[in-house]
Amino acid sequence: MTVTFKGTPVTLAGHFIQAGEKAPDFLLIKNDLSEFSLSEHNGNFLVLNIFPSLDTGVCATTVRRFNKMAAELPDTQVLCISKDLPFAQHRFCVAEGIDNVITLSDFRRESQFGEEYGVLIADGPIKGLLTRAIVVIHPDGRVVYSELVSEITQEPDYEAILACLR
Repeated sequence: MTVTFKGTPVTLAGHFIQAGEKAPDFLLIKNDLSEFSLSEHNGNFLVLNIFPSLDTGVCATTVRRFNKMAAELPDTQVLCISKDLPFAQHRFCVAEGIDNVITLSDFRRESQFGEEYGVLIADGPIKGLLTRAIVVIHPDGRVVYSELVSEITQEPDYEAILACLR
């Protein structure tokens, strides 16, 4: 699949996960360097906010917006996933007062999250980072919503995300 970065096409590795598919398990790193896996989640809906880096304005905006949304979404846990180091994610959360979402890092060399979810950027100037995408996982492990944002520098469709959680 391809998306664009500032109008230039970039290729993604893997198959972008679609609604109706079973969400593959993953292993990501929390800010305290402990591991988080899908198989260990608490049975709530999961919103995966996937993006390139907190060091960009749009990515930071989405995390702030999801932090506000998460406070109003019962039985829902929001996971903000990037390749940023856990230390940088923690610093951002402290500075911004982010406390309703969990930031997770996919920085590990042996990580397969990006390819298994079809969000790993395979070429272009930000090769190796994750593209902007949203995946909503039902408590039973099924994907109920997926959005691959066609232009990485744009925000996702927040209203569609909220609609699938209501």
